[in-house]
Amino acid sequence: MIRAIDHINIVVSDLERSVKFYVELLGFEKINSAHMEGEWIESIVGLKGVTADVVFIVAPAGEPRIELLCYKSPIGESIPANSLANTIGLRHIALRVDDIYEMAGKLRNAGVKLLSEPVTVPTSVVTHDAGHKMLCYFHDPDGVLLEITEYK
Repeated sequence: MIRAIDHINIVVSDLERSVKFYVELLGFEKINSAHMEGEWIESIVGLKGVTADVVFIVAPAGEPRIELLCYKSPIGESIPANSLANTIGLRHIALRVDDIYEMAGKLRNAGVKLLSEPVTVPTSVVTHDAGHKMLCYFHDPDGVLLEITEYK
């Protein structure tokens, strides 16, 4: 039986840039870091010649952790379709905020393009136990689709 989500992995092209984005702009806390190479990681990921650096971050309210993983070798490719909301597979991470308009403004002021202004999900569609949901999408520096969400 699954007990919880332990972590979410995001492969990034520039670790320093991504740590700055997630920690300084979004407010995550850096909790650990590591360098990975050798047979143990190669056997896990199914790639040869792996060298990578990882920074572990967590939201102020706690886990799950996010792993920001930057492969030095072998270098992966960016697939533009992964930035689209309708591409099959894991597509976005929703980040809960207390004030969606404040966070949206902070993102815009940092040069982040929002896909829309915050939108309220109609109550005729769904109402969650936490209340009525407001959300909007944006991308991290590598095009990973993210959502900020607030419940009222």
